[in-house]
Amino acid sequence: MSNEKAILAGGCFWGMQDLIRRQPGVVATRVGYTGGDVPNATYRNHGTHAEGIEILFDPAQTSYRRILEFFFQIHDPTTPNRQGNDRGLSYRSAIYYTNETQRRVAEDTIADVNASGLWPGKVVTEVAPEGPFWEAEPEHQDYLERRPDGYTCHYVRPNWTLPVREAARQEA
Repeated sequence: MSNEKAILAGGCFWGMQDLIRRQPGVVATRVGYTGGDVPNATYRNHGTHAEGIEILFDPAQTSYRRILEFFFQIHDPTTPNRQGNDRGLSYRSAIYYTNETQRRVAEDTIADVNASGLWPGKVVTEVAPEGPFWEAEPEHQDYLERRPDGYTCHYVRPNWTLPVREAARQEA
């Protein structure tokens, strides 16, 4: 079976990449700009793009749902255009699906997050089809591996486990 791709945005891409790359089944990650209006986006000129991460994963080792559960565990999906001290459209929460199955899983996972009460508010995560992904400059790739004391607003919340809604169980 071949690898699958997930594209997520949840604030500063450095912290997301650092945590997601360590997950079982994740084969590769790269950070970049996605979901916006500027061709050939760069750090200095990315218009309405979000800082995002492209994830290649082995579906025999992990599921898209599991990747999304971890995504919701490491960032706050209830703050519009903000993560920690980072504010602005670049730092929004978004899921860019690659096919209809991913769209359905994303919407169902969001419904589970909202029903769980794990966050103080409702999820504001955008769900949209994938568009162009502009790879960020080399100095942004693997940033926290090279600078372990660098800035991040992402962290694993201990004992954070997303339950599945009863309605979702009955649909399966």
